[in-house]
Amino acid sequence: MRAGPIGELAPQLHGLGLSATLEINERSNALISEGREVYKLGLGQSPFPVPDCVVAALQRHAGEKDYLPVRGLPALREAVANHQRRVCGVKARAEDVLIGPGSKELLFLLQVVYDAQLVLPNPSWVSYEPQARIAGREVLWVDSQREDKWRIQAEELDRVASAEPGRPRVLLLNYPSNPTGATYSRAQLQAIAEVARAHGMLILSDEIYGELHHEGDHVSIASYYPEGTIISGGLSKWCGAGGWRLGTFVLAPELRWITDAMAAVASETFTSVSAPIQYAAIEALSGNEEITRYLALSRAICRDLGRWVATELRGAGASVDDPDGGFYLFPDFEPLSEALDARGVRSGSELARRCLEETGVAFLPGSCFGRPASERTARLAYVNFDGAQALAEAAQRGDENAGDLAELSACESTREGVRRLTDWLRG
Repeated sequence: MRAGPIGELAPQLHGLGLSATLEINERSNALISEGREVYKLGLGQSPFPVPDCVVAALQRHAGEKDYLPVRGLPALREAVANHQRRVCGVKARAEDVLIGPGSKELLFLLQVVYDAQLVLPNPSWVSYEPQARIAGREVLWVDSQREDKWRIQAEELDRVASAEPGRPRVLLLNYPSNPTGATYSRAQLQAIAEVARAHGMLILSDEIYGELHHEGDHVSIASYYPEGTIISGGLSKWCGAGGWRLGTFVLAPELRWITDAMAAVASETFTSVSAPIQYAAIEALSGNEEITRYLALSRAICRDLGRWVATELRGAGASVDDPDGGFYLFPDFEPLSEALDARGVRSGSELARRCLEETGVAFLPGSCFGRPASERTARLAYVNFDGAQALAEAAQRGDENAGDLAELSACESTREGVRRLTDWLRG
């Protein structure tokens, strides 16, 4: 901590470092620049290119230079609402949509304007808890079990929330999940919604991976708790446009006071999102034939490759479930505890460090996602492959269910990284 005439760091920032996912990517790139062969299973970035029709829309609107409304381009807000109605059956309205420079920024603004405790499932994405700390909000963790595919149970949420009844809270529910790849059934969502309603708890439903549900059957919890749910989305994961930085919030009409407050803060911070990107996003949300085909192939590749990786990890002794959506797995290596202890690997961070040094396979320990430091869990992002080539190869097969897409030649880098990891686990 620096003291003196220059001043001191804000107390809530003490110990705050670079986001773990960004840090592992930079560390991997540094090793590659040194001539090392690295299999980047750490950063969860979509491998697929932005669809051609969306790129063409961006090119058409590259000359748009004016500031757009703080809440977002009206036509885009309408497109977001239409998308929610069409895909999830949620009764969304354009006037309840906010557009931001990534859903990450919108999440932070929510915590700035709403003085509430953040309720997080354990494990959760790496940036949720640090954002709460920066905003000066308290975090309440809700534990989960491997036997439940790391999904929180309604009974545990009720127990935790009952400790201080009546306290303002926001439950941040992300599914399909980063880091686990698991999703929730309709019955589970309904049960969680009932607990949230009973406690007057808002739900921020982070559905950024919803379009990557492997069976195309994503359900929004807003269907069961419409008056108290905020749906978070964007283009980064299902549209391959992470670097475009466009996120969306769909808020319940009853939460207009939050919508208005977030818009006021946005007007004093980021002003508005890039105009050309907002225009292009309308095309991305159109649901046209090209987008539909793109999604079908993307889902199938992630599904088949995820199942292959999970099978290989189980064969090496790890405990892990097949993913339901997205492109993540959260293996538990505790079944290998005796062998790992003998090699001096007694924590998740040591496991990740040793594996990167000795095999070139990069991934993150479970402790980055809220798990205990001593627990040997990890998150693997199985997307270090050429997504454009994978889509082309899958399209040549004619149907997304024509054969095992994990066998695509484009996915060899991922397969080789996993083979190196499993060989290392076998010792």
